[in-house]
Amino acid sequence: MKKFDAETGTLTDMTEEEIAERAATAAKYDQLKADAEAVEAQKQIDAAAGNQKLLDLGLTQAEASALTGYTPPEE
Repeated sequence: MKKFDAETGTLTDMTEEEIAERAATAAKYDQLKADAEAVEAQKQIDAAAGNQKLLDLGLTQAEASALTGYTPPEE
């Protein structure tokens, strides 16, 4: 694997340590991205569940949306 050396303007071979560090960084990024996506998905699930509970209490969708700002996706 090659890397660009900005000081000399050339491509040089990466060391095994640099390759391992790059792989570790990529794995960490992938995990952080997956965690962020899971958090966002849970927020959507919670918003829909909360909306449904308000509807079950007898509020209209317009009232529930006015209270929470949640608008259910159109089907």
